[in-house]
Amino acid sequence: MSFAQQVAVITGASSGIGWELAKVLAGQGCKVGLIARRKENLDKLADQIRQAGGTAAIAAADVGDRQQTLAAIADLRRQLGPVDLVIANAGVGTPTFLSPINVADVERMTRVNYLGTVYAIEAVLPEMLARRQGHLAAVSSLSAYKGLPGESGYCASKAAVNSYMEGLRIHLRDKGIAVTTICPGFIRTPMTAINKFHMPWLLEADDAARRIVRALARRRKVYNFPWQTAFLMKLTRWLPDWVLAKMMQEYNENPPVAEIEK
Repeated sequence: MSFAQQVAVITGASSGIGWELAKVLAGQGCKVGLIARRKENLDKLADQIRQAGGTAAIAAADVGDRQQTLAAIADLRRQLGPVDLVIANAGVGTPTFLSPINVADVERMTRVNYLGTVYAIEAVLPEMLARRQGHLAAVSSLSAYKGLPGESGYCASKAAVNSYMEGLRIHLRDKGIAVTTICPGFIRTPMTAINKFHMPWLLEADDAARRIVRALARRRKVYNFPWQTAFLMKLTRWLPDWVLAKMMQEYNENPPVAEIEK
């Protein structure tokens, strides 16, 4: 399908995958609405898109805040028109510690990664149902498929996204609305920049964005990529706990401590 003249809203558009998704979609004639906390970054991206002949509008918001998210998407709808595609891409990641447990970080990941997806969908779904058309997409992670030591909170937040989107997809199957769950492996973004370990099959953000847009055009239900990392994650489900604990030992001894927004 073509994205020309459609309206797409992208959360987490101020960097990484969201930034590149906006550029790819705008390059295909899509009018893009950009949401993130960092307004100055959104302004830069919108300027790039407009200079290239595209259409972009911005609304600064923290997607972990329901009212901010609803207001931001309502603002973008007023500027661009009814939303055809929403991509809930915003996400944060922080390691999970044991002593003390960093509950506040886990709560933050849950609000942004999972509830931020719910809030974005809440903002567009009633109108899509009324029109009997639209596309809901969420950028999750291959880590949703396995609880990893030292990443319990992050994995759980992404697993929640997968389950939520799966249930929606089945519930909406006869309503004219497509639902896509996107599960990337390692992508070079600010979130992965602090990782000191080897990240196998690391993709550049622009490459990931092009792959995602192709999957969206094909109305894929679930898109796991790259296939090598997806296969590796499937294998981890069969590994004994002690093997995975040993593999993650060095990471857990020196985990990155800053919250990183993708």
